[in-house]
Amino acid sequence: MAIKEQNIVLKIKGMDCAEEVAILKREIGPLVGGEANLSFDVLKGQMTVLPSAPDAKLESIVKAVRKTGMDALPYEAVRSDRPEQATWWERQGRLTLTLASGVLTASGLGLHLSLAGNWADVLGSEGMGRARFIPLAVRGLYSLALLAGVFLVLPKAWFSLRRLRPDMNLLMTIAVCGAVAIGEWFEAATVAFLFALSLTLESWSVSRARRAIEKLLDLAPAVIRVIDSKGMVTEVAPDTVEVGTVFQIRPGERIALDGEVVKGTSDVNQAPITGESIAVTKGAGAVVYAGTVNGSGTLEVRSTKASQDTTLATIIRMVGEAQQKRAPSEQWVDRFARYYTPSVLVVAFAVFLIPTLAFGKPFDVWLYQALVLLVIACPCALVISTPVSVVAALAAAAKNGVLVKGGVHMETPARLKAIALDKTGTLTEGRPAVVEVVTLSGHTEIELLERAAAMESHSDHPLARAIVEYCAAKGVKPLPAEEFSIIPGKGATGRWNGKEYWLGSHRFLEERGQETPVVHEQLEKLSSTGRTVVVIGNESHVCGYLALADTIRPESKATVQRLRAAGIEHIVMLSGDNQGTAEAIGREAGIDEIRAELMPADKVTAISELVARYKTVAMVGDGINDAPALSLASVGIAMGAAGSDTAMEAADVALMSDDLSKLPWLVEHSRRMLGIIRTNIILSLAVKAVFVVLTILGHASLWAAIAADMGMSLLVIFNALRLLRDKN
Repeated sequence: MAIKEQNIVLKIKGMDCAEEVAILKREIGPLVGGEANLSFDVLKGQMTVLPSAPDAKLESIVKAVRKTGMDALPYEAVRSDRPEQATWWERQGRLTLTLASGVLTASGLGLHLSLAGNWADVLGSEGMGRARFIPLAVRGLYSLALLAGVFLVLPKAWFSLRRLRPDMNLLMTIAVCGAVAIGEWFEAATVAFLFALSLTLESWSVSRARRAIEKLLDLAPAVIRVIDSKGMVTEVAPDTVEVGTVFQIRPGERIALDGEVVKGTSDVNQAPITGESIAVTKGAGAVVYAGTVNGSGTLEVRSTKASQDTTLATIIRMVGEAQQKRAPSEQWVDRFARYYTPSVLVVAFAVFLIPTLAFGKPFDVWLYQALVLLVIACPCALVISTPVSVVAALAAAAKNGVLVKGGVHMETPARLKAIALDKTGTLTEGRPAVVEVVTLSGHTEIELLERAAAMESHSDHPLARAIVEYCAAKGVKPLPAEEFSIIPGKGATGRWNGKEYWLGSHRFLEERGQETPVVHEQLEKLSSTGRTVVVIGNESHVCGYLALADTIRPESKATVQRLRAAGIEHIVMLSGDNQGTAEAIGREAGIDEIRAELMPADKVTAISELVARYKTVAMVGDGINDAPALSLASVGIAMGAAGSDTAMEAADVALMSDDLSKLPWLVEHSRRMLGIIRTNIILSLAVKAVFVVLTILGHASLWAAIAADMGMSLLVIFNALRLLRDKN
């Protein structure tokens, strides 16, 4: 089968960490025209050959994978939105072998003790654990134990030896074989068991992070209740539903598709998608997302996206792609291990050969010390610490409604020096709201609002909707008007109790000739601060006016303060609005620098200047016009709930709940991740350094070395998994 026009996905058995990925890149890359034509998803255990690859035989690729000690299972189509079914051996094989190795090692030790009668004969008394005599039955149990321990390691070790590319599998195999060669059966079995246990723990840690992300896969229901033109309800698969179809959501059900509510009111739990802890009330016109949970009301929703394009599907796809974008710290560890492992092998040979050949020291003693050095120098804990930390951080971010598109973008927020924030829809709500009501000429606020609500209830203009919503919140009901009419582009008129009232803009007031100097001054002052004014009057005078503005988000000011406390040196607001409006919002939010009246190209220029000055800069925006700036910034962050699809695609991070407080949390979360990675690396290297010294001094043993190495593996894994508990 030739690979050319579509992705070919293969399930890779035995690919649990970055080391296996590196091996596959080296071996499969030449077959498909280079490593760039391959992509890997460690969490799903998948390797993908991209359409850009030249013709290659699938059989050749599968065969090459098997030579590495791993196995490839090709299949025609892998549904990215459902986990694959694993066999019992795939799920439990590694654990079974590890348990068998441990039980057999303990059985061998117990049998040896019962036959020898004392610990000195079992473990030896020469300081290095050498037994005086090991019965054949005990050797048999130890042999089975070490065989079970290295069963999954041997193919990879053999491949490493054939390619002359030593890795930790080869190091452990040499250590086990060497221990057997000098008669250290118990220690050989112990090393095999503990190494198998460390690999099982590594696999478990990756699986736990995988499960944290795969919870997304169970969010979308398998069926959807479609309502036809006759009002009949039919259950069908979500992927068969066309955009524009109306479907029903009953109380307590998960929503299958993104859409807009056309009938009904209910509270919807959006936590699976946006991370919001409080249910959001949804009524006619409100947007709902696939994967969220309906409350106590029945909703009828018109689908706005096909199943493969929903917000949930986008999140799942981006999370999958995120595993392929490796963080700088992961790349550093890989480069380090590439040179570290062969160096360790050379040093171990030197520890064995120099004392024995140059100084006539005992052969078995220094071979033993060399084996100890091989074990403790194994880079297992070092290699697994970084990817587990990154995956755990990505999973925790997704759980908190922050979608990060790869490990490389997970690290960048920790290094930010400056942040640029778009105004409309980012610092502000992105829609007008009534912020001030001024009554004149003896009219009351209720009278003013009653007439405003009556005239604006006939319009779909954003200002009209804002006024109607404000009146409803105040409990004001619109009074029926006589002779109501709309004046296109200007306003509206209506008659109450035989008197005509009108509503319109400042310009409409001027056209009517009813403006006074005092009213003019008030309206000009409001306009200069970015507020839009709707004036209400009658035939003889101005009754009052309503001032509307795009209001600042409730969390914006606190977010800016938290960012500054987190060490962000410079916070800039970029806006296309007039200077007065921008300055009013910027001052209220506590922004350091305000740039207004910007075109999209001006925003790009502003980001370029910030990058030149501060090196690492974030851009936060929500609109199509923000996309170029988002792409240019060190890390682009999109407001995901109300933002445009273009901004979402251009950004590296998406705040799915449009909650700005997630921004400082992301910075802090990224710094915690880097702190854990550094701690893990330092501790791993420190323990190795201590044991190297002990080995050279002759005070270390194989079982102690592997116990220390396994202990470090456990420590770095559990330290990394703490990131899963991070909450905003």
